[in-house]
Amino acid sequence: MRLAPLYAALALGLAACAPTTQGTPTANVDSADAVPAIYKARIDIGPDGEPVTIPEVRAAYLTERNRRQRVAYNGPEAPGTIVVDPYARVLYDVLENGEAMRFGIAVGRAGKGFNGNGVISVKKKWPSWTPTQNMIRSEPELYAQFAGGLPGGLDNPLGSRALYLYRNGRDTYYRIHGTMDPSSIGKATSAGCIRLFNQDIIDLFDETELGNRVKVRSQAESIQLEGEMVETPEGYVIPASEMAAATAAAPAGSSAVVAATSPVESAVPAR
Repeated sequence: MRLAPLYAALALGLAACAPTTQGTPTANVDSADAVPAIYKARIDIGPDGEPVTIPEVRAAYLTERNRRQRVAYNGPEAPGTIVVDPYARVLYDVLENGEAMRFGIAVGRAGKGFNGNGVISVKKKWPSWTPTQNMIRSEPELYAQFAGGLPGGLDNPLGSRALYLYRNGRDTYYRIHGTMDPSSIGKATSAGCIRLFNQDIIDLFDETELGNRVKVRSQAESIQLEGEMVETPEGYVIPASEMAAATAAAPAGSSAVVAATSPVESAVPAR
């Protein structure tokens, strides 16, 4: 099966849960010492039952907001809830004692097409990917050859694991999954649901049980709890307050801090 047409299709933003094309790092030099142990290469059992090596995440992609970290949590959700914030581009696994594990995510149009509550009703390791019937009808030259599905693996858009969100017993087609493109994490892209580094989705997958609740925030809820976000020239988001503080602290005429010129919402319009 040839993958080139698939990559071309995904670059056009036509897939519901799919990657972007491979991006460029935000730094020219990586340091092995800068990569935390949880993001080092790891061995997993692939879809064929054979060992597969998940590559190390480059230090250039591990920005402060992208790295997994335990943080204080001020939302109303109970422990055990997964909270997805597509606008602040973070996911929280809510813990006890007012804390949560925070993960950086990539989000696309499909990731902003749903908000509210649901439950994780399906979990899959190394999931296959199949284009929808609508995708096949609208772009048969691109998707018809994948009508039977693309097997799981490192080259699959859904990455190493996927959590499937249901509401009222029905599949919402909203997915929380891994990615074949770690450079996309922390950014808004033209396609896709909610994507994490493969290492992160593996560990979140293990912590998540069927029936766990999921809350997907609206933009208004995101602003209320996270504050306004602005997009950096590199395509990441940071709180507007941090951008303002950094700009105020920069020497006059300095080009070290460049304010975002477009609001976060306009980066990826919702369908």
